[in-house]
Amino acid sequence: MNWISALLEMPSWAVGLLLIGPGTIFGIVGPLLMRGFFRLDHLKINNEVAGFTIAVIGAIYAVVLGFATIVVWEKFREAESAVMKEAMALSSLSQLTNAADKPAAEQIRAKIRAYERAIVNDEWPAMSRGHQSPIAAKALDELYAAVLAQNQGGDREVAIFRAQIAGLNDISQARGQRLSLATGVVPGAVWLVLVIGAFFTIGYTFFFGAANLSAQVIMNALLSFLIFLTLFAILDISHPFSGKFQVSPEDIEAQLHQQP
Repeated sequence: MNWISALLEMPSWAVGLLLIGPGTIFGIVGPLLMRGFFRLDHLKINNEVAGFTIAVIGAIYAVVLGFATIVVWEKFREAESAVMKEAMALSSLSQLTNAADKPAAEQIRAKIRAYERAIVNDEWPAMSRGHQSPIAAKALDELYAAVLAQNQGGDREVAIFRAQIAGLNDISQARGQRLSLATGVVPGAVWLVLVIGAFFTIGYTFFFGAANLSAQVIMNALLSFLIFLTLFAILDISHPFSGKFQVSPEDIEAQLHQQP
């Protein structure tokens, strides 16, 4: 969604103000406006029925909100795992080249370094925008070509070649996993439910009539702040490779620096 991409490009404090600020103000102003249209005794009549209804609505929204929070956190950890898996597979492939002929080993190591540089310098910025890097894709193809070009004369060479192909497949799968997660893990329909549900849940509390209006306003403000703070957290980690809190390429960078 374009509006999400625009928000992720902004500083976290600005996103927080845009999301949490208006939502909290909505929770504060609502009860004050309702008291201007309805008398306290009219609102008190609704307390029993409204209390039962808000309990149901609140429970449904809490389940959706909690489920979304758990899912985005699991996907964030999954993105971290994919990057670590890719770095380990690259390290293993580099070690396997020690058993290859010197010219072939040097060629494969050069392609590994080129792929790692493409990931760090080009693909990571591209993933922050929800895209993939054609430079990294080309570098991976060239790495495959370098491995496939080896001489597979004896049983030992064949065994090493099979291990290298298995490592390349692990690299490709890990790359595909992080590219898939870079596009975002919360569908637009779910965002619609989360945002509308937040306003509905908070708005329903306006129909309560508390004798102490100040206390009702404070309670509404705290409820609104908590709900929109949670939405802010979901937004911030729903794109694991965008925003301030994102998966770092440090595992790939460390592997790149270890290469001779």
